[in-house]
Amino acid sequence: MPDVNSLLEELTNAYGPSGFEGPVRAIVQRELEPLCDHIETDGMGSLIGRLDGKSESPRIMLGGHMDELGLMVKYITSEGFIMFQTIGGWLDQSLINQRWVILTRSRSVRGITGIKTVHVMTQEARNQVFKREEMFIDVGARSKDDAEERLGIRPGDPIAPDSTFTVLNGGDMYLAKAWDDRLGVALMIEVMRKLRSDAPPNTVFGVATVQEEVGLRGAHTSSYTVQPDIGINLESGVAGDYPGIKQEEAQERVGDGPTIFLHDSSMLPNLKLRDLFLEVAEEREIPLQFNVLSGYGEDGAEMQRSHGGTPTVNIAVPVRYLHSHNGIISRSDFDRAVDLVTAVVQRLDSDIVERIKSFD
Repeated sequence: MPDVNSLLEELTNAYGPSGFEGPVRAIVQRELEPLCDHIETDGMGSLIGRLDGKSESPRIMLGGHMDELGLMVKYITSEGFIMFQTIGGWLDQSLINQRWVILTRSRSVRGITGIKTVHVMTQEARNQVFKREEMFIDVGARSKDDAEERLGIRPGDPIAPDSTFTVLNGGDMYLAKAWDDRLGVALMIEVMRKLRSDAPPNTVFGVATVQEEVGLRGAHTSSYTVQPDIGINLESGVAGDYPGIKQEEAQERVGDGPTIFLHDSSMLPNLKLRDLFLEVAEEREIPLQFNVLSGYGEDGAEMQRSHGGTPTVNIAVPVRYLHSHNGIISRSDFDRAVDLVTAVVQRLDSDIVERIKSFD
């Protein structure tokens, strides 16, 4: 694969909270332009690239969402501190004492969620979890006027986590923010790259969606634009291989290969499509994991519900510490996922898709 590390680094370092995915969309468009026969953007901002294979049908949708968790400026106090609204599913304890970037119209402004020093806390306060309503961002402003006039901060400005990509201690483990779901976006791009050099027996739509973290919104509109016969959602998986998490909560392990979600709160996979992934993985000796989650929601649910219903599956790459400033993946899991999804798409001709869609 050509310089995948650089792509993963650029995508994860980019700032793109839900509703403000522009910098990420620019990267994806640049990567897809030489790979696709047509590119368009829907009315929500999702990017749709079409790769013409050997047949106009079936239509295969590969989706990954561009947005990440973030914040939004709610108002500025008279002293110049930034009060915020969360965007997406943050835990309160993951917000405190973290670095952020406020994306104003003219510049990027760095700041930190302040925390009262332990030296002045009561013992009772030390044992409490800070609530998000009590938090603020310190940007070093002297006053509200200073924050507005010198720094250009306004209510409604998006705020993104400030954390950079790192190859962790020289191995194949990568540390970064926004794996959810720049990982799926990168996976989609690399699958499209492979398919470009070996035309599939179908038409493939590589879709980078918006606003997944606030209600799967971009997948809803883009699915109606694409009208897929098969949906393959590409996501960040929920690793369960570190202290403090139980096997009944999550079953994936980083380094053990890509994952099929068998259950989450938003969808169940099509069983025939699931079985095709199992068959191809066995043929190609690609280790494949399974995860059964009680929570979670992902774009595959909107693919599945579009039009008269679309056979859909959610394929994931395991990630530790989702929905925080820093997560960890294994490059080997990513590479195996690219190989698996590419091989399955190459099998999805009209006959196989009709069998998958049949309930006889």
